[in-house]
Amino acid sequence: MIKHPIPIDVQAGNTYWWCRCGLSKQQPFCDGSHKGGEFSPLQYTAASSEKLWFCGCKQTRGAPLCDGSHKSSG
Repeated sequence: MIKHPIPIDVQAGNTYWWCRCGLSKQQPFCDGSHKGGEFSPLQYTAASSEKLWFCGCKQTRGAPLCDGSHKSSG
């Protein structure tokens, strides 16, 4: 699992599917690896075109964006 935020240039109006399970090979986004498991991806639609920092550790309270939780997660 990735222990740091992942910078992504998002485009206004585009939808992104953030991986919640941590198994995707396309982090921070879903590639379908969760199928059959307890997790499903989180839909995020960008309000504006900008660089955002998506959570890689999956511990954020502000999913899908990083809130700094990786600094205290083992």
